[in-house]
Amino acid sequence: MARLALVGNPNAGKTSLFNALTGGSQKVGNFPGVTVEKASGHLRLGDRDVQVLDVPGLYSLQPVSADERVASQVIRGMRKTEAPLDLLVCVLDATNLERNLFFLSQVAELGKPLVVALTMTDLLEPTVAGAMPTSLSAMLGVPVIAVSAPKNQGLSELRAAIETQLDESMPPVDWLEQFRQARIADFASTLDHHSHWVLPETVEKLLEEPSESETLAAEQLEKLQLLRDELKPTRLRYAWAQQVAQSVLPIGISTRSRRVTDRIDSILTHRFFGLVVFLGVMFLVFQSIYTFAGPMMEGINSAFSWLGDVVSPRLESTPMLQSLVVDGIIAGVGGVVVFLPQILILFFFIALLEGSGYLARAAFLMDKLLGWCGLNGRAFIPLLSSFACAIPGIMATRVMPDQRSRLATILVAPLMSCSARLPVYVLLIGAFIEPQFGPLWAGFALFGMHLVGLLVAIPIVHLLNRGVIKGQRSPFLLEMPPYQAPKWRDIWFTIAIRAKVFLKTAGTIIVALSIVIWALLYFPRSEAQQTQWRSEYAVLTPAQKEVVSEDAFLAQRQIEQSYLGRFGHAIEPAFRPAGFDWRISTAILAAFPAREVLVSSFGILFSLGGDVDEESTDLRKSMQAATWPDGKKLFTPWTAVGLMVFFALCCQCMATLATIKRETNSWKWPIFTFTYMTGLAYLAAVLINALSKLWGAG
Repeated sequence: MARLALVGNPNAGKTSLFNALTGGSQKVGNFPGVTVEKASGHLRLGDRDVQVLDVPGLYSLQPVSADERVASQVIRGMRKTEAPLDLLVCVLDATNLERNLFFLSQVAELGKPLVVALTMTDLLEPTVAGAMPTSLSAMLGVPVIAVSAPKNQGLSELRAAIETQLDESMPPVDWLEQFRQARIADFASTLDHHSHWVLPETVEKLLEEPSESETLAAEQLEKLQLLRDELKPTRLRYAWAQQVAQSVLPIGISTRSRRVTDRIDSILTHRFFGLVVFLGVMFLVFQSIYTFAGPMMEGINSAFSWLGDVVSPRLESTPMLQSLVVDGIIAGVGGVVVFLPQILILFFFIALLEGSGYLARAAFLMDKLLGWCGLNGRAFIPLLSSFACAIPGIMATRVMPDQRSRLATILVAPLMSCSARLPVYVLLIGAFIEPQFGPLWAGFALFGMHLVGLLVAIPIVHLLNRGVIKGQRSPFLLEMPPYQAPKWRDIWFTIAIRAKVFLKTAGTIIVALSIVIWALLYFPRSEAQQTQWRSEYAVLTPAQKEVVSEDAFLAQRQIEQSYLGRFGHAIEPAFRPAGFDWRISTAILAAFPAREVLVSSFGILFSLGGDVDEESTDLRKSMQAATWPDGKKLFTPWTAVGLMVFFALCCQCMATLATIKRETNSWKWPIFTFTYMTGLAYLAAVLINALSKLWGAG
């Protein structure tokens, strides 16, 4: 099978073109042997099947980050685990042609068949856009096709050019040498025609042997030095790119477009108003998640509850197997799938903001906020991704060139309030914040819970850089893409791919650990105990039996006597300063592999069974009525805030810790992350409980 790669600068339009060419055949995974993500798909050309790779964007084949290093190796054919490429499609942004041509000149020197896909031509003056592909193709000697993936323009011509180039060998490219010789000839023509230096060959000798230039006049010596500087490899490449760009792009982008962009940027990148807009956008995003995800999550919970009800009677003859399948496997899978609405909504907004060009401006704003603690704007995207799930956020740090900054970002990414925490927030806000303070404060509380991790992460990074990692802030260079209408095809593909990555990466670990937690809750178990508990239930009053069913009563006693419940009782004294009793402590332990398990654990602990969700009215009422042995309310708004902050700061996610181990190749850092985050969460909960007593609410 032939293999080609789409290569080019970041934001040149590679991903949109990749989506248009490959459609639904895409797969996302890592390059063999490294944790660097790649997207691959298939393109059908006649009777030939071609594999298409979308490698990370590059500004140069001299890489600085892990992503760029692997991408450069793949393009050069230096990775033994990857078959060499048969063709390169270099995607050039017509509005940033000079910088893109610099990269093209490096790619062309590899000697592989080459096709140029020219994007963003619709942002140019029509007369320039129409003539540019032909002019550029004539100058470069390779096919240049103007494409617009959102409008499906130029795709058939691009496929035809790819098919043709796959059957041809790439002739040696001498663009830079031709340009070099032209510059030498220009210099020779400026010298005195009576001088024997008039020939380019003798100028070459002057460049190679500076001592030969002693007979030149001072003015000629100055020109020779300027030429020598210009012909240095990097400067020569830039000079060539500048000449080509100016010859095919004499007009450039319309000044009106620039004026509009500048006016918008004057607001969106302003140090005050830009931050206000950013906070407003983020509040809208999380308020939308709170509003729109609920009905979909309720439907998923209902579907898995129905599945459990269907399967359960068929396994009644084997109670342990019945519990394993229904409470362990089905509940575990349901606990993963139920997060999809939140993740899909969040990635919808991320893709929407990125496609419009706003996300780069947000990174620019966050660079100012993150600067004092040792990070730069490159950390913003991994941290933002961590709001959906810390796993893709941690993986996104591969684009960071400085390894110390990358490690610091990895260590604080789990502080971002991922979607797994959302059921906890919805349950506690719905039970204790909204009834007393109204829906506006409920939305504000949800926003605040998502913001608290980011606010804590900044000083944590500062301390890490000063005492643990000893990292330094690296310069932040970012291209501002043009404002444009989002490409809906790209948005839907992004959502679908991220959903598959979440289900495959985090889902498998969560399901496995859910089964482990099920075992800790199920055992030890004996028929004698069950008989004794049935006897205890039989003597309850009719009123008590109306509140608690026999199955719920047995489930409550079982979890209390289980290995996990016993451990919860044992650690209750440690959690009392935070305002948590053994039930809350046991639920916290049960939620270690997956935070959303807290909701079903509360359902069991408060005698309602494990099939409740965060929207359950009965669960909220039971929690509101729960008391300490002395009759005081177990839950108050302060307790709810303390528990939410605990979950916001605690690293209760084995999948995240496993990802940190994979990315750092050491167990040292996941252990460190779990230790410092758990300690931080505990201290915060204790402080909130102490403040509640000072306030008179304890």
